[in-house]
Amino acid sequence: MMKKTIAILLFLGMVLGLAACGKSASQTEQPTTEEDSVESRSSMEEAAENSSTDAENMGVPESQPEETDIPDAQESKVLIAYFSATGTTKGVAEHIANGLNADIYEIVPEDPYTDADLDYNNNNSRATIEMSDPDVRPVISGSVENMEQYDIVFIGYPIWWGEAPRIISTFVESYDFSGKTIVPFCTSGGSGMGSSAANLEELTNGAQWISGQRLSGSDTRDTVMEWVNGLGLNFE
Repeated sequence: MMKKTIAILLFLGMVLGLAACGKSASQTEQPTTEEDSVESRSSMEEAAENSSTDAENMGVPESQPEETDIPDAQESKVLIAYFSATGTTKGVAEHIANGLNADIYEIVPEDPYTDADLDYNNNNSRATIEMSDPDVRPVISGSVENMEQYDIVFIGYPIWWGEAPRIISTFVESYDFSGKTIVPFCTSGGSGMGSSAANLEELTNGAQWISGQRLSGSDTRDTVMEWVNGLGLNFE
C-alpha cells in the first residue's frame, strides 16, 4: 500500500513538472513587456526598410522631382556698319555702337574719295558719275569678319542725290543677310531717306528690313538712342 502511494505521488510530481516546463516555453515565445513589443516592431520596420532598399538596388525607380528645362536667354549680336565720306555719318554710327556696346565696321573704299570727287556741282566729279549709273559698284577695302555671327546689322550712309552711295550697294551684295534684321539710317543736309532703303532691300534676300531713320550729325547720343531703343528690337 505504501509503495502504491509513493508511486502515485511520483507520477503526480512528473505531471506537474511537465506542465511547468510547457508554460515556461510558451512565455518565452511571446513578448510579455512593452519593451519587448517595441523591439519586435522595430525589427519588423527594419525588415521593411531593408526590403525597400533592395528594391531600389534592383532598379525600382525612386520618385524624383520633375525637372524643368529653362533655356538660356540669348543675346542678339549687333553690328554697326557705315560709310562716311566727310565724318558726319561716322559720328552717328559711333553713338549707336557706344549706346549698344556693339561692334562697329567702317565701309572704306579702296580708292578713297577726295574733295574734288565729292563736288556735287561738277557733272564730271566721281560722285556725280557714280550716282548716275545704278550698276556702279565701288570696291571696298577689307571686309567684315564672321558676318554670320551678327543677328542685327545697322547700315549707315549719307544721302547722295536722294540715294545711298553706290558703295553701300557693294556692301549689301557682298554678304548673305538671310535671317538677319537690317536697320538703315542716313545723314543728310535736309532731305530724308527717300527710296534709298527700299532700293537696297531689293539687293538682299531673306533679310528683315526695319523702317529707317534720317539723323543729323548734330544729334546727341541721347537723341540717337531714343530712336534706337524705340525700334522694339532685342538688344539685351
